[in-house]
Amino acid sequence: MTDQQVKAMSADIETPDFETTAFTRPPPLSEATVAIVTSASLHHPDDEDFAPADTGYRVLSADRRDYVLGHWSPNFDATGFAADINTVFPIDRLDELAAQGVIGRVADEHLAYAGNQFDLSAIRMDSGPAGGRRLKEAGVDVVLLTPV
Repeated sequence: MTDQQVKAMSADIETPDFETTAFTRPPPLSEATVAIVTSASLHHPDDEDFAPADTGYRVLSADRRDYVLGHWSPNFDATGFAADINTVFPIDRLDELAAQGVIGRVADEHLAYAGNQFDLSAIRMDSGPAGGRRLKEAGVDVVLLTPV
């Protein structure tokens, strides 16, 4: 599938229009717990891989570095990930920021979704809010989104 075909297929996808926006004020970054939410389809080798139209998420442990890229789109170039995981999942950079005191701490868990989706309603209405609740319950204050 070419880039033009993907753009043509997604051109008419309706974007939501929210009348109100929920916002909370996080603590200062130097006190905040930060998690990563990525659309790079990452998972651990012992986790289920992402399948086409998989709108769920995978939990990524911060103390492991055995992340597997599960992106199955032919339009995705995995070269950057192969060279340095931090191009799509900047976990080492967060560790450095925590060590420097720029952020309070790195969350124990992070989330990965499959970004190559055409119908986002299940993520918007189900797995997105579920992932948000999980992170909130784990004490996460700030999320770094890495769209891939």
